[in-house]
Amino acid sequence: MSRQLVFATNNAHKTEEVKNLLSGQYEILNLKDIGCTTDIPETADSFAGNASLKSHYVTDHYQLDCFADDSGLEVEALNNEPGIFSARYAGGGGDAANLRLVLEKLQGEENRKARFSTVVSVIRNGEEHFFEGVINGTIREVPAGAKGFGYDPVFEPEGYTQTFAEMSMEQKNEISHRAIAMRKLIAFLKEQAV
Repeated sequence: MSRQLVFATNNAHKTEEVKNLLSGQYEILNLKDIGCTTDIPETADSFAGNASLKSHYVTDHYQLDCFADDSGLEVEALNNEPGIFSARYAGGGGDAANLRLVLEKLQGEENRKARFSTVVSVIRNGEEHFFEGVINGTIREVPAGAKGFGYDPVFEPEGYTQTFAEMSMEQKNEISHRAIAMRKLIAFLKEQAV
């Protein structure tokens, strides 16, 4: 029987990615599933800090084991912006506006190096642990692909000729920053299994 674990997110794309990664081992619930309608503030100054705020909120208010992630795109030429502000970089307008702003700021820039980072905080049996995943790549000048979300249409991972948005979910889940962090989380959960 699979155990329940709350993923502190309302993002359906992220929930689906993680359900695929943890399939058969855990029943993954998101914030909607547990009736949490609060927009949990991300007021920390790091990915780890924001992930921790979210996992603690769920554990404190719902008494459920929980994990949360904070992820973002860090572009070398933009002093690692958008970073923790990745989801709200353009101040509104969603993914399309954020992506446009990054491309505008990179116009004429030769250095297109970037990386996606994820930090996962998991609180299980009252103890918190952190797991990190990073994937390096470059920012394309023109978006390509209709899959994925966020900055996926312009991020080409190192060693590949496709953007994340051109890859199937299975391909992306093999190499993505979130997949790397989640594999570390999964290994930890398996070790902790009782």
